Amino acid sequence: MSEIRLMIIDDSLFFRTFLSQKLSRDASIEIVGSFADPVEAAGRIGALHPDVIALDMEMPKMRGSEFLRTVMPRHPNVKAVVISALSGNVFDAMQAGAIDFVGKPSSPTGFDQEHFIQELTQKIKVAATAQVRSTAAPYSKPAATAATSRTRLSMSRATPKSVIAIGASTGGTEAIIEVIKKFPASAPGVVIVQHMPPVFTKMYAERVDKICAMTVSEAQNGDRVKQGTILIAPGGDHQMYLRQDASGYYVALTPGAKVSGHCPSVDVLFDSVAKTAGKNAVGVILTGMGADGAKGLTDMRKNGAHTIGQNEESCVVYGMPMVAYNMGGVTEQLPLASIGDAVLRRFS
Repeated sequence: MSEIRLMIIDDSLFFRTFLSQKLSRDASIEIVGSFADPVEAAGRIGALHPDVIALDMEMPKMRGSEFLRTVMPRHPNVKAVVISALSGNVFDAMQAGAIDFVGKPSSPTGFDQEHFIQELTQKIKVAATAQVRSTAAPYSKPAATAATSRTRLSMSRATPKSVIAIGASTGGTEAIIEVIKKFPASAPGVVIVQHMPPVFTKMYAERVDKICAMTVSEAQNGDRVKQGTILIAPGGDHQMYLRQDASGYYVALTPGAKVSGHCPSVDVLFDSVAKTAGKNAVGVILTGMGADGAKGLTDMRKNGAHTIGQNEESCVVYGMPMVAYNMGGVTEQLPLASIGDAVLRRFS
C-alpha cells in the first residue's frame, strides 16, 4: 500500500502530538499536517493534498460537523474519520459525510492507548479506500401520508412469524436509516447488528427512533421482536440471537467472544435468524469492511429466507456484501435507495 497522507485537526496540543507520534509509526501513514484551527486547516487542504483527515468534533471557530458540510464538498476525494467524545453529535458527522468514527478518550491518561491507535489506524486505512458519499439532507419523522397508509394496508403477507434482519459496518449508520425510514409502523419486527462501540449504540437507537415510523431501541435481553419494533444490538461484549418461545420471537443477549472479528457479530445474528425464522425472514447485508454476515446470510438463504445485498456502487465499503454475494448468499443485489422498498415487497 502506498503511503496514506493524513491531516490531523484537533484543538488539543497534547492530543495532536499524541496522534502524530503514534500514527506515524505505521509505515503506510504519512502525517502531512497537524492543526489546532479548523479554519486554517481548511485553507491548507489544497496545498497538502491529504487522503484522509482525522477530525475532532468539538473545536473553536468551527465544529467538526460544520467542517464536513462546508469544507469537505470542495475536496471530494478527501475522506474523513471523526474522533469524538461520547456524544450523539458523532452521528451528525456521519450524516455529513464522515466515513467512520472512533470514541475519543475522556482524559489524556488512563486509557488503552495501543488499542485506541490500532482502531484508529485501521479506520484510517479503510477510509483511504472507501467511496465518498454525498451529504444527506437532515432527516425528519415521516408523516402519515396516503402512501404510507396504502403500504400499511398492503402488507398482507406479513405474519407474527415474519422478521427482518439487517447487518452493517463501515458506512452502515446512514445506510441503515436509508432502509428503515421507509418501513411503516405496521412492518414486521426488525433486528439489527451495526458494528459500533458500546454506549454509542444507545444514542444511535435514540436518534433513529426520531426518524422512523417504527419504534427503535437498543436491545435488552428478552425484548420481544414484534410488529412495529426495531431492536439494535448493543455494542460491547454480548452477542445477540433471535429466539422463539410460545409467545413468539425475542432476542437473547449472551456474553461471548468475537465471531468473524466482532461482538456483536452479524454472522451470529443471521445464523440464529436462519435457524429460528427460516423462510419467514428477510435478510439484508449493507456496506462494511470484511466478511462478517456473509456466512450467516448464506445460511439464511439456504433455510428459505429472501436475502438482499447492497450493490458495489452504493456502498461506502463493498466488503461484507461482496463476500456474501460471492458465497451465494444474496438472492438479489440492489442499490441502497431500492432496498427498503424491496424488503416491503416481500410482505405485500
